[in-house]
Amino acid sequence: MLAVADAWQFQFHPEVWLMIAAIVGLGYYVVRVVAPVAAPAGAVVTRRQRLCFVVGVLLLWISADWPMHDIAEDYLYSVHMLQHLLISFVVPPLMVMAVPEWLARLILMEGSRAARIIRRMTHPVAAGVIFNALQGLMHWSALVDLSVRNGAFHYSMHLLMFASALAMWTPVVSPIKEMQLSEPVKMLYLFAMSIVPTVPAGWLTFAEGSVYPIYDHAQRLWGISVTADQQAAGAVMKVLGGLYLWTLIAIKFFRFSAAQRQTDAAERRRRFKDDTLTTADVAAEFERLGPPPAEPRV
Repeated sequence: MLAVADAWQFQFHPEVWLMIAAIVGLGYYVVRVVAPVAAPAGAVVTRRQRLCFVVGVLLLWISADWPMHDIAEDYLYSVHMLQHLLISFVVPPLMVMAVPEWLARLILMEGSRAARIIRRMTHPVAAGVIFNALQGLMHWSALVDLSVRNGAFHYSMHLLMFASALAMWTPVVSPIKEMQLSEPVKMLYLFAMSIVPTVPAGWLTFAEGSVYPIYDHAQRLWGISVTADQQAAGAVMKVLGGLYLWTLIAIKFFRFSAAQRQTDAAERRRRFKDDTLTTADVAAEFERLGPPPAEPRV
């Protein structure tokens, strides 16, 4: 445990820097080496995909490195939950959206055993169950204690959480359209993902005493008590996490509704056009019927 006075003393985490360097290096390799050989002409990486990659890497770095990592591990469980929010709900969809479709098809649509395993793990049911099971397991007191005491275990659990989050977000934002759920099912899927975190959130918010003894220490950063820290952690999970997912659901609902209205309007215009009787239609009908019969002479 570091002293409170050392909370803002820079701590170098070489494993994090190596991880970020490896991700950036992989992205560079894909764009400069793989894309010229494997990407269709004119389809390498879009500006939007580059932006998602850059923002995702920066947020991953912030969540895994000093000072967030050190405050989360040594002082405040609420910051630990903010860290989990970033690596579960924010960074993974950005990283999935950064993958070009041609690269995703190259990785997932081949017949290798690894590709088949990834496709199974990213199935909505499997991905949702694994993700939520890990989310619940992460709040088990023994695992929280071990995570704080053992740095290697801490990073391993975060890596596992991040991988499960990548799988969970794939049915929502996959670059391969046929791997995505329909828009209404996406909304139901995200709603289901918002339910499980509310259980430990409510438990943390209303629990009496210290839930995690490892965070109940005399040195309190910023004077935040252990109870207030637990309540803040519950708020991060329930309010921030829930608001984030519900905002995505609302955005998808309004976009889906707008698309449906446009489709309905186009269908009405087509029907009106088909039902409208024009001069050309009248002339064509007269031509089809031919000249009228001659009137009988009296």
